[in-house]
Amino acid sequence: MKTSRESRAIAENPAGGDQIAAYSEAQPPPFRAACGSLRELIDTALPKASSKVWHGSPVWFVDDNPVVGYNVTKKTVNLLFWNGRAFGEPALKPVGKNGAAQATFHDAAEIDPKVIRRWLKQAKSKIFDSKAFFKKLREGK
Repeated sequence: MKTSRESRAIAENPAGGDQIAAYSEAQPPPFRAACGSLRELIDTALPKASSKVWHGSPVWFVDDNPVVGYNVTKKTVNLLFWNGRAFGEPALKPVGKNGAAQATFHDAAEIDPKVIRRWLKQAKSKIFDSKAFFKKLREGK
């Protein structure tokens, strides 16, 4: 995910506190509200997941595997699911060469909580096993 200069600074210079809240606060007001909505939905749907600003963006992990995250670009807020292609959801667009897919939002009003909760439910059960994936890559298999 591409990141803004402000979000990279937060990830590189954590001064304690809530890094994800600091990430959101560093965004323009329309995107700040979208970040807040997404965070609330994710935290509610994945209460046992750990979260942090990782590679400049808020990301939630299940068993050390990245599951969902979001980032802000100049024009959108992108909600990325590491295994999103496995969901069979046409609104999630493929990203990269592996199984990731994302949705984009221009403001918080475009976020449909019912849809996001459905995606998050799938994210809990269809987790991309990044540990095994990268181990295979390192072993050349």
